[in-house]
Amino acid sequence: MCLGIPMQVVAGGDFSARCRGRDGQADIDLLLVGPQPAGVWLLTFLGTAREVIPAARAAAIDAALAALASAGQGNTDFTAFFADLDREPQLPAFLRKETP
Repeated sequence: MCLGIPMQVVAGGDFSARCRGRDGQADIDLLLVGPQPAGVWLLTFLGTAREVIPAARAAAIDAALAALASAGQGNTDFTAFFADLDREPQLPAFLRKETP
C-alpha cells in the first residue's frame, strides 16, 4: 500500500525541490508536476511529487496520517484529528426525503 505524504516546498528547482513534511526534509522529484516555488504543497509518493494540492487538503491528509499512527499505538479516540466526528452524520441533499 502506498500513502501520499503532503510536503511543502522549501527551495524549488527545475527537476527537484527540497521539501519539508511530517518526517523532516527530503529532496522530491518534480518531473510529474513541473517546477514549483517555495511554499507550494505537494502530495508525494516514494520521493516523487504526484500532485500540487491546497494547504487545507495537505492539513487534512496530515491529520489522517496522524490518526493512522495513533491507531497503530492502540488509541481509539480520533476526535482530535477530525473536528467533524462529534456531530451527527448528515445525508447529502439528493438523498434526503423531503417532508411535507
